[in-house]
Amino acid sequence: MHKEDSLQMAVARYLDFLNVTWCHVANERKASFQAGARLKKKGVKPGVPDCIIFQANGTHNGLALELKIKPNKPTDNQKEWLGKLKKLNWKDAVVYSFDEAKVVIDEYFKA
Repeated sequence: MHKEDSLQMAVARYLDFLNVTWCHVANERKASFQAGARLKKKGVKPGVPDCIIFQANGTHNGLALELKIKPNKPTDNQKEWLGKLKKLNWKDAVVYSFDEAKVVIDEYFKA
């Protein structure tokens, strides 16, 4: 199993434990050219953040988390998505560990 998968699963367990309304968009999947074209026609977009938390917190409309394992960095598409969501009054963060994700999530729901 990949380290980023383990991070995603740990964050998923935590968000489920908090009973948060959220989802993971599985953009990282491998697909044939035909399947990829079909997914694109259905609206799959490159760079969508790993965790989309739909609950507003009184300050922001939602929380978008991009999960990374060092030394990986967000792609241009990921940065673009985070920027678009920020303009829509979403909180966004790139995190590199479960502990970082937990701090961001906990601070978001305290706001």
